[in-house]
Order: sequence, then C-alpha cells, then structure tokens
Amino acid sequence: MKANILKSKVNTKTLTLVLLSVLTLGVYNAMWLFKNNSVIEDILEDKIFDYKIIIVLAAMIGWSSFLSSETDFSTLASLLSLLSGIVYIVWAFKAKKSIQKMMLNDHKIDYSMNSFYTFLFNIYYINFCINELEEEIEKSKVLSGAQ
Repeated sequence: MKANILKSKVNTKTLTLVLLSVLTLGVYNAMWLFKNNSVIEDILEDKIFDYKIIIVLAAMIGWSSFLSSETDFSTLASLLSLLSGIVYIVWAFKAKKSIQKMMLNDHKIDYSMNSFYTFLFNIYYINFCINELEEEIEKSKVLSGAQ
C-alpha cells in the first residue's frame, strides 16, 4: 500500500518538522524537501519538482539570510525570501494534487485536502497529510462497510 510506504519513507512527525524548522531558521525545510521530494515522487509515481529547483530554493534561502543583515540589500533579501515562499507553496499544491490522485486511483477515496492550509502551511500540511493517509483509508473502509 503506497500510503504506508510513503509514511514510513518520509517518517517525519509534523511537530518535529516545525521545531527543526524554527531551530534552523527555516534551513531544515529546504533539506526536508530535498530529501523527501524524490521519495514522494517515486512512491506516488508522479513528478512534482525537479531537484534543481530545490537547490535553487536552498540558495535563495541562504542568500536571503545573508543579505538581510546588509541594509543596502534588504530589498533583495525580502524579494528572495518571498520567492522562496512561493516555491514552497507551488510545491505543496503539486504534492497535494499527487496525493489526491494516488488516493483516488489506488483506494477510490476522494481525499479532500484543505487548499487554505496547503497555502498557509505548505510543507507542514503536506507532511501532516502524509502521516494521516492510513487513518483516512481506514476511516473510508469503515464508512463504506468494507473490511
């Protein structure tokens, strides 16, 4: 079952993801994304993002952090920060679509994921949903009467 494999391969509690993100000032998010994007793509058999975009994302985060301390470049730092946020959001919506497609094709479940949460919490929400997939499948089986 892809949902079980996905959860075991990503293997990150959402609270842990948030705490590591805070402790590393957002750097861990890019590392998590770089590590897990290809895992998610392989399991879901759907292309989400090229790894080169994630490397560019990491560079934007680094440069944004570096330039934010320089008053002459604060506008550029803000722009890079905004662009990196957009990349996270785009990735999250593509991942959301892939997860929903897998749930529909493999389990005949119309898995609704909240678009507002996807926009606001992006990778955190996707990670949360990955962790909840097994429960959603079980809930659907109970509701449909199948065992």
